[in-house]
Amino acid sequence: MRILIAEDDPVSRRILQATLERMDYDVLAVEDGTSAWKAMQSADAPRMAILDWMMPGLDGVDVCRRIRTLEREAYTYVIFLTAKSQKSDIVAGLDAGADDYLVKPFDPPELRSRLTVGQRILDLEGRLAGTIGELRQALSEVKTLQGLLPICMHCKKIRDDGDVWHRMESYIEKHSGAMFTHSLCEECLVKHYPEHDAAAAKT
Repeated sequence: MRILIAEDDPVSRRILQATLERMDYDVLAVEDGTSAWKAMQSADAPRMAILDWMMPGLDGVDVCRRIRTLEREAYTYVIFLTAKSQKSDIVAGLDAGADDYLVKPFDPPELRSRLTVGQRILDLEGRLAGTIGELRQALSEVKTLQGLLPICMHCKKIRDDGDVWHRMESYIEKHSGAMFTHSLCEECLVKHYPEHDAAAAKT
């Protein structure tokens, strides 16, 4: 999993990057919000981002809000890592679109757990997106019959818009994608094949 970290303090940035790399994450580290926003607009933008709140240029809240305006199918999981610890700050961060919030100095095991939760959510989102794609594909292949269908009261043929009559099976197969296989109900078996019914009665 690739993670973007945006931290203007070089020491904090190196510590965070080293910690994440020890957890086997691929890290893209930038030093300010403007660079973070540029990275998140790229076609191969990381799916997770850890943002410092207070940075020169764009701050973490600005970056998070801009990420949420991006029209892309893949979701971006955003965590704030900041010294701001007041409840009002946490609420403001989450209202800006963050998914999680950690206060500096961070605890590595807690950070790992938060990232695991984020990765689980992204995996779930990916599976859901795949299922939606399959449903869309299936729906695009479905043909539906709508409206009134003129049908002969005797032979049960169906008349199309061109005033041509078709066998019911042929018409439905053409317009719905359904396939027919023929069999006999009990009533028709007795009516049309009485000898078969009589033979069955003897056995």
